Amino acid sequence: MGILNLSNELLREILDHIGSDPDKLISVDRRAFLSQESFKPPERPDPSQEYTIASFRLTCRRFSELGAIHQFTRVTTRFSRKGLQRLENIAGQRHLAQHVKKFSYMVPFFYVEGRERVHELLPTLPSSLGPLDVGHFVRKVNDQREIVQTKEDVRVLNMAISAFTSLQHVQILRVQDQEDGLLISYIRQHAEFNQLVELRWPPACSHSTKTIGAALLASQSPCTRFSSPMLSPQSALGASVDDSSDTFTLLAERLTCLELHFDDGIDLDDRMRELSSLSKVVFSAAKNMQAVHIGFPSHRPLNLRLEEIFHHVKWEKLLAFGIQAWRLDADEIIALASRHRERLRGLRLRDVLLKDGSRWKDVLSFLRYNMDRLDWVSLRRIDYDKHFGEQWVLGAEVPDDPLMGSSDDESSDDWSTHEEDDHDIQDHNHFHYDESEESQYDSGSDAGTDEPEQGGNMEFPPMSPDTPASLPCSNCNGRISFADGVECLGDDGVAVTYSQRKHWEKWVIGKQCAEHSHK
Repeated sequence: MGILNLSNELLREILDHIGSDPDKLISVDRRAFLSQESFKPPERPDPSQEYTIASFRLTCRRFSELGAIHQFTRVTTRFSRKGLQRLENIAGQRHLAQHVKKFSYMVPFFYVEGRERVHELLPTLPSSLGPLDVGHFVRKVNDQREIVQTKEDVRVLNMAISAFTSLQHVQILRVQDQEDGLLISYIRQHAEFNQLVELRWPPACSHSTKTIGAALLASQSPCTRFSSPMLSPQSALGASVDDSSDTFTLLAERLTCLELHFDDGIDLDDRMRELSSLSKVVFSAAKNMQAVHIGFPSHRPLNLRLEEIFHHVKWEKLLAFGIQAWRLDADEIIALASRHRERLRGLRLRDVLLKDGSRWKDVLSFLRYNMDRLDWVSLRRIDYDKHFGEQWVLGAEVPDDPLMGSSDDESSDDWSTHEEDDHDIQDHNHFHYDESEESQYDSGSDAGTDEPEQGGNMEFPPMSPDTPASLPCSNCNGRISFADGVECLGDDGVAVTYSQRKHWEKWVIGKQCAEHSHK
């Protein structure tokens, strides 16, 4: 009888020690929000934690309700017959669906062009790649075609989004299983099969984005956050042609957070320029925006001016702003920061390259002396455009993004990969995802992970060994640490080293010195 006499609040605290508290959502103005909140893939919970919470829920009705808060706060499903069936099962139980705050939609490549001829592919691949099960692809092609033609995904998504009455965040992720990866590799090596079958992301991205958007509108969902770490410019352009601008306006008006990373592709600059009018509609309508991140592949920085995408829009409520992989002039960054100086608390400039004639010291000086509200700035892999180009000529590689944004602490630069039973991977990022159903209602919840939504330390990490320890530290009273003058930055206008940019991040906001950094 002892445990039954405990209050719900105390039981929730006990559960917090088993699986992280799902109610502790990270604030949009914290340093890691833009990088981890939306772009970190949904992790499967630790098996022992998952088993413990599942067992706890079997004890009695009261414990079942308390445990459901942890188990179903985050739901992940895949565009597939099995995935949609699981989603429908969860949505059909209102006492579970009401707890869902984050929904991640895993979308595979769509089979297009000559899909009826898939059976003509050779039954085996070279021995180094292993066997190719043609029946596997025939089944997947048929499933995709039937789901789209019967609008089964539309029906289930509308049902689910309507049932998720506490939904805050929708995330669309690109996923590729091992068999698809083998097929893509094989087709690339054998041009004669290009007309038999093609796996393409743009139609998959376009379809999933439109169906999710329609479901959000139809259900009048409370969701205000949308993110996708691999958005296709072609799909967004296609959606703008198919749908009226009113649709985008209605969705944008509800948004408080938008985090998009556009995938690599041909003529990225041209395709993004074609999206300029759409971005103006969306950003102008998004009056409630608090956090924005727009990124591009690190190895292919965008070469458009900032205002070709942002159109001089000023968001009165903006707290955090981030861009990634962009060739810019210093005055572009300064102008955007200046018009948000009254409220902006976080600024992410990841992989930003300054063009000839611009200097980082001018940007940093403006941020330090004019952005009074700024609590943090992220400068990961910033550089000068000329030096970046020289590195490519020399054959140097830009490090792969850790899924377009993990914590800005370089000690965690690399995503850890984990094998799962079905060997589903998110392409380019080696993310493995298990779609096996270990229980009738496998929500794919993230209970027990270290995602920032569930709290954790989001402050600057301790000074790394690469950060100069000999920088002058004054009588800071726990506040300012480095010499005030711009000359202390050591900006030569040629290249930026790791230790420099770590120093610059702290200099901009007057971060605590080493003597006080651990207090």
